[in-house]
Amino acid sequence: MQKRLAASIWGCSEKRVWIDPTRLEEAKEAITKADIRRLMLDHAIRKSPERGISRGRVRKRNIQRSKGRQQNAGSRKGKKTARLGRKKAWMNRVRAIRKLVKDLRERERISRDTYREIYSKSKGGFFRSRRHVKIYLEEHKLIKNEK
Repeated sequence: MQKRLAASIWGCSEKRVWIDPTRLEEAKEAITKADIRRLMLDHAIRKSPERGISRGRVRKRNIQRSKGRQQNAGSRKGKKTARLGRKKAWMNRVRAIRKLVKDLRERERISRDTYREIYSKSKGGFFRSRRHVKIYLEEHKLIKNEK
């Protein structure tokens, strides 16, 4: 009954009410809310802290994600374009292709004319990737072998 009274005063569950085992006799004699309040002030009756939800697992997962783990299909939410915007993907692709083409021109593996052609095609969105550029150059025999 004392636990129930204390719980109603605090507005919590009876599970959270703790009565000091050394002062059980005093607690048994307390029959009014005023008596219970007095025991609360004397710390003979205390309220145990609320049990929260542990974030330990979340912290561990976030550490793994910072390393690039747990990013596979089952963990993804949203469209591909929501995770990496269309424009950002385009910029990454075009920059990579331009860097590749510039490098090939500097190493004289492609001519200036070929460079211009590939550069223009990449700007027009013709190539899917760097690999596509290399395949295109090999198929059209526009690339010279290393000396």
